[in-house]
Amino acid sequence: MPSISKKGQMMPASPIRKLVPFAEEAKRQGRKVYHLNIGQPDIATPDVALEAIRNFDQKVIEYSHSAGILSYRKKLVSHYANIGIQITADDIIVASGASEAILFAMQSTMDPGDEIIIPEPFYANYNGFAVNSGVIVKPIPSSIESGFALPPIAEFEKAITPRTKAIMICNPNNPTGYLYSRAELEVLREIALKYDLYLFADEVYREFCYDGNTHFSVMQLEGLENNVILIDSVSKRYSACGVRIGAMICRNKEVMTAAMKFAQARLSPPSIGQVAAEAALETPASYFDEVLQEYLARRDVVVEAINRIPGAFCPNPKGAFYVVARLPIDNSDCFCQWLLQDFHYENQTVMLAPATGFYATQGKGKDEVRISYVLKVEDLKASMKCLEEALKVYPGRTL
Repeated sequence: MPSISKKGQMMPASPIRKLVPFAEEAKRQGRKVYHLNIGQPDIATPDVALEAIRNFDQKVIEYSHSAGILSYRKKLVSHYANIGIQITADDIIVASGASEAILFAMQSTMDPGDEIIIPEPFYANYNGFAVNSGVIVKPIPSSIESGFALPPIAEFEKAITPRTKAIMICNPNNPTGYLYSRAELEVLREIALKYDLYLFADEVYREFCYDGNTHFSVMQLEGLENNVILIDSVSKRYSACGVRIGAMICRNKEVMTAAMKFAQARLSPPSIGQVAAEAALETPASYFDEVLQEYLARRDVVVEAINRIPGAFCPNPKGAFYVVARLPIDNSDCFCQWLLQDFHYENQTVMLAPATGFYATQGKGKDEVRISYVLKVEDLKASMKCLEEALKVYPGRTL
C-alpha cells in the first residue's frame, strides 16, 4: 500500500476535536454532554448578517477578487479606523477564516526550517499551520501562576537563532484568556526591531475584554509598519464561525504581494460569507454590550466554581472566552476521555479539551484543561457541578 507523506504523519490531531467519537458514543447512550471543548459560541449571529444572506439575490454566485470583495475591504478600512488602526484596502487580503490568513502569513514570510517563537500554551492549530508551512515552532513558557502573562524579554532572546523569522501572539489569548497590555506589546516591539523579526498578532477576540480593560493592537505600535501582520476574523466577533471569513492585514507591500500569489492560487474567499461579513459591520454597539455582559457572567461562574474545587486553580482571564485551569489529575488526555467514556453525574457529563495539545513542549499541560465558556449560565453551572463530582471519583486524582 502506498505510504502517506511525512508531513501527513507530522500533522497533529486536534485536541479540541479528537474526543468527538467518545462524545458521540456518550450521547448514543442517552447522556447529556456539555460541550466546553470548542470555541463555538451559542450567541445569536447579528440579524443584519442573517438578513444579508436571506436577501442575497444574485443569479450567479461568482468568484470574488482573490483579495476579497472591494466594497467589503473598503468598509473594513473604516471599521479599523474607528478603533485607531489606519490602513488601506490594499493592506487587506480576505481569507477563508483566520486559519487561512495565518497560512498565508507564514508561507509569505518564512521558508521551510525557519522558526517562529510563540509563548505557550497557544492555540493548538498553530502547530498544524506550522507543519503545513514547514515552519518550526519555538515555544517559550508562560506560567499559570502569573495568569499566563508575557514571558520576560530574556526568554525571547534565549529562543532567537539565525533561523528565527517571527514572533506570534494571540491577544486576547486562546486558550488562556490573557489580555496583553500595551507595555507588554512594547516589549515585543523592541524585540522585533532589534532582531528584525515579523510580529504576527491574532486579534480575533478583540471585542471581548473585561473588568474595564481595553484592547491595544499591534497595528498601533510605532515603527513596525513593515514587521506587523494582523490576523482577524468574523467568527467569534459576530458568532459567525461557519461563514469562514477572516483577514490578513499588513502594511508591508512586499509581504502582501507574496501573499496575493497564495490567495490567487486558492482563487477566492467564500462569496456569500463575505456578503454576511460586510453586513455584519453594521451590527449595533448594543449587540456587543449584551454579549460582553453575558460572557462576563459566564466567566465568573466557571472561574469561581473551579477555584472552589479542592486542589484546582483557575486564573481570572481578562479577555476572550476561555480559561486554562489546573486540576488535581494525573493526565488531562486520560481525564477528558474518562469523562466521556466512564463517568456521568445524573446522566450528564462534560467535554473539555486537554491542555497538552496547546503546548509544543512535550509533557506540559498534563494537569491542565482548556474550558470554553460558550454555554449559557445555567448549563455552565450544571457542567461545573459535573466536573466537581467527577474529580471526587476520578481514579487518577493526584490530591
